[in-house]
Amino acid sequence: MIRMNQSLLLFLAAGAVAAGLILWRLGLIHAPGSDGPTAWVPEPAGDIELAMPAEPPIRHAVETPWTARLGARDVGRALADLLGQDAVTEFVQIDDLPRRLVATVDSLARSHAAPMLWPVHPTTGRFAVDEIDGGPVMGLDNGRRYTPLVLLVESADTRRSVDLYARMYPVLQRAYEDLGFPNRYFNDRLIAVIDTLLETPDLEYPVKLQLTEVKGPIASLRPWVRYEFADPGLESLTAGQKMLLRAGPVNKRRLESKLVEFRAELIKRFPPR
Repeated sequence: MIRMNQSLLLFLAAGAVAAGLILWRLGLIHAPGSDGPTAWVPEPAGDIELAMPAEPPIRHAVETPWTARLGARDVGRALADLLGQDAVTEFVQIDDLPRRLVATVDSLARSHAAPMLWPVHPTTGRFAVDEIDGGPVMGLDNGRRYTPLVLLVESADTRRSVDLYARMYPVLQRAYEDLGFPNRYFNDRLIAVIDTLLETPDLEYPVKLQLTEVKGPIASLRPWVRYEFADPGLESLTAGQKMLLRAGPVNKRRLESKLVEFRAELIKRFPPR
């Protein structure tokens, strides 16, 4: 579904800003079940092997020395140094930032990204829709709403972004585990999500839309949030891929260029094992 304020373009460049949009508060999230008792597992007897689920190997390990890790008091200054204080105030959702960040990165490769967990403030304005031959199509000027975020993404220095990302990675990994991924490595997931975004197809205009059906006697007061792609292939794309498409062709190319740049720096710093 195409929603009016899905402005994850700052976040869609999962890299240029992923480094800056990490932790504002420490210790806000606790691992589910961490206070409960640990189950006792008897040792197998003889040649009988105990079947244990294998943990996926870590491909791109981020090793951060203790002396390089940033504390909560340093985050605001580091984030402002990277993006600028005015940009942080205008765009960033400071509250519960680590959980917002890892949850949104993960959801960009899934079918839905919950707006309540976005690490950035929603883009102002409505999703633009035009009419061609009596049917709705995606407005050609829709991408203008996202231009300020795209410019901010492009302005973030990639090398410095990866530096900050590495210094804050331990807290990020902990937040990812606390969300319900205790056996997963966030940096590997980030790279996989970037790869998914870079597979986003280009659109052929005009892009036909349709309204999702709403059953019930009460009419929708915000019909613009109910538009979806009429093409089932486009509508079946991931949440992040559809966000890139809604950014418009020019913004899409610019964001993809930044994603390629950030991914290359990640692989250079954290090569596969």
